[in-house]
Amino acid sequence: MTIDSHDAAVAAAHEVAAALAPGVVRRDREGAATVPAGALAALDASGLLAITVPAADGGPGLGAPTLAEVTRIVAAVDPAIAQVPQAHYLLVDVLAVHGDDATRAALYAEVLAGRRIGNALAERGGRHAQDLRTRLAGGRLSGRKYYTTGALTSAWIAVSALDDAGRLVLAFVPRDAPGVSVDTDWDVMGQRATISGTATFEDVGVPLVLDYARAYEVPQQLGARAQLVHAAIEVGIAGGALRDARAYLREKARPSTEAVRAGAATAADDPHVLHRYGRAASRVRAAEALLADAARTVDEVGLVPAGAAEAARGSLAVAAAKAFGSEVALEVASDLFQMCGTSATAAAYDLDRHWRNARTHSVHDPLDWKYHHLAAYELADVQPPNHGQL
Repeated sequence: MTIDSHDAAVAAAHEVAAALAPGVVRRDREGAATVPAGALAALDASGLLAITVPAADGGPGLGAPTLAEVTRIVAAVDPAIAQVPQAHYLLVDVLAVHGDDATRAALYAEVLAGRRIGNALAERGGRHAQDLRTRLAGGRLSGRKYYTTGALTSAWIAVSALDDAGRLVLAFVPRDAPGVSVDTDWDVMGQRATISGTATFEDVGVPLVLDYARAYEVPQQLGARAQLVHAAIEVGIAGGALRDARAYLREKARPSTEAVRAGAATAADDPHVLHRYGRAASRVRAAEALLADAARTVDEVGLVPAGAAEAARGSLAVAAAKAFGSEVALEVASDLFQMCGTSATAAAYDLDRHWRNARTHSVHDPLDWKYHHLAAYELADVQPPNHGQL
């Protein structure tokens, strides 16, 4: 499917969301026990994978506002499936800024054909997730990765590694290349259907390599754009939780005994429910507005910012949207039960998935550091760090 405008992308996102809705509870319950092949096939066939491919490379070249809105729409129904292409979009951006002509041509042709790029960037066992032991030596890749969202069902996997000179590179390998294996050992409380388990690379031949170190040696917006997708996922979760709270209150919830004594005929007549719902709805709208503002700022800054100050402007706008959106998602997903009552906790409804998804995804990177960097800039003109999580 070819998408050539913001409106077409939004329409496609709504179609994907509608296709995902009937199976979201089952996917959440089954987690890594069942690969969500059908859901991911719908995503891959939608044309949404190619929306940020530059026009010069044959894509529609749609901007950050489109990317954020598409992600939010899908995440409001199934944030796990919405997270699967997060790294894919980052890698499309990396290619746009740092890919050579041959690498861009080869991988963009794949993306435009609906083939997804998975990631193998983080590792376990080191001092932090980017303390890499994976090596690319003599054109052969060896290492072990975790949190490999999207790798299991992708066409390609981008693997971060250190080369012979100890420099950070991205090795792009076909998912089905000899020596590549991806496990389903993903056992977490939320975002279960991402199946972000272990990937192992045993003496794998690498056809395409990109110097990844230089991406963060200059002012960049790769981190901000990657974080924008994460922010949109959180805001989507918040909206989804509010949607389900509304439906439950209108269709199923009974008023509490106290509310009936106070004159409430339905749960929605309870003044405390009205207060909580109104507060939640207002905060979701605020999170959506902050997300949209961050996306516009990122678009203004551009993929290649004019300097460090412009890069900081984009990063901080996204940091605010991500931190606030995550807090709102957690609040609404929790308040849902305070509003809807004990019956809403029944396993049949699986409404706890909203909180589990928000909590699991929100700790992808620390929210406190985002507020720290925002304050440091406002109070002391300290620019935020130039890395992939801001």
